[in-house]
Amino acid sequence: MSPRPRKVTDEQLFTAALAVMNRVGPNELTLAAIAREAGVTPAVLVQRFGSKRDLLLGLSRKFSDGSGEMVAAFAKQHASPLAALHAYADCVAGMAATPAAFVRNLAYLQTDLTDPEFRRHLAKHARATRAGLRRLLERAIRAGELASDTPTARLARTIEAVLSGSMLTWVVYREGSATTWVRADLDAVLGPYSGRSG
Repeated sequence: MSPRPRKVTDEQLFTAALAVMNRVGPNELTLAAIAREAGVTPAVLVQRFGSKRDLLLGLSRKFSDGSGEMVAAFAKQHASPLAALHAYADCVAGMAATPAAFVRNLAYLQTDLTDPEFRRHLAKHARATRAGLRRLLERAIRAGELASDTPTARLARTIEAVLSGSMLTWVVYREGSATTWVRADLDAVLGPYSGRSG
């Protein structure tokens, strides 16, 4: 008698999908590879999601639904709002841990930008993240880490743009680590507003 197949949660399947996505680009990503990572058969994924696209849509939906939680988690981990902001920047830089990793992430981003269903989740995630960054900046003002006249809405948008662009320029120049490069760009943006409380 063959062993009963173990039950696996959507969360475990999404974790397996992310692990494979960190190794291969969209063209190499298969349900079979994700199933091997999760320790299940491809049939389990087909039964649960129907297709690779629907699995990835589910993963995208999961991230967009919890998008505000990431910045909030960094805020809870750090007493200093600016330390939390730097931790978030470090997390973003992780997408460019190597030039090849960043290229893979760009390939997946193409789908997010060109497929309307994926883009809807991406936009929701981006809006929630920007709002979270603004709340961190407002906390930094209250903590005296930023000037009281800091334009938090504009600065949150600028930080969002700078972090994305910083990874791209790091891949071009490849000087030092992506984390160090991204932090330097973030500090350049924050510089005019810091050290002037009140």
